[in-house]
Amino acid sequence: MDNIDLLKCKLYDQCLEYAKNKLQVISSAMKEARDSANEDSKSSAGDKHETGRSMAQLEQEKLSFQMMEAEKLVQTMNHLERGRSSSIASSGSLVFTDEGNYYISISAGKIAIDGETYFAVSLQSPIGLILAGLKAGDTFKFNGRTLSIKKIS
Repeated sequence: MDNIDLLKCKLYDQCLEYAKNKLQVISSAMKEARDSANEDSKSSAGDKHETGRSMAQLEQEKLSFQMMEAEKLVQTMNHLERGRSSSIASSGSLVFTDEGNYYISISAGKIAIDGETYFAVSLQSPIGLILAGLKAGDTFKFNGRTLSIKKIS
């Protein structure tokens, strides 16, 4: 395994860990919201009781949506081909530009590996949409700046 493949494996692992952690945090919050709703239903009756139950229900619905989004992140990572290499920027590609390095996977933000910074971005993100289909040597505009792709792996 060469250095680029090892780097892509590290980036993949970090993104998968990010997605799984997000899933775990939301799952814990859902459990707390459920427990809170159950406690409210045991407390006094009346308007205060109904308001508490309504708020708990809204919180559970919000968390349920967030849970579905986090599950999509994990699924996206599970469907990525870790060792795949391509000369065209696509899902799973590592794109090196003159002003930053991008790992096209999920939107997980900034990742530091071996002293270098990489940005995990999804194909649906603004930068991901621009990078999709480009190759080494191509230039593109992002946030008012013109960037050049040095290498894609």
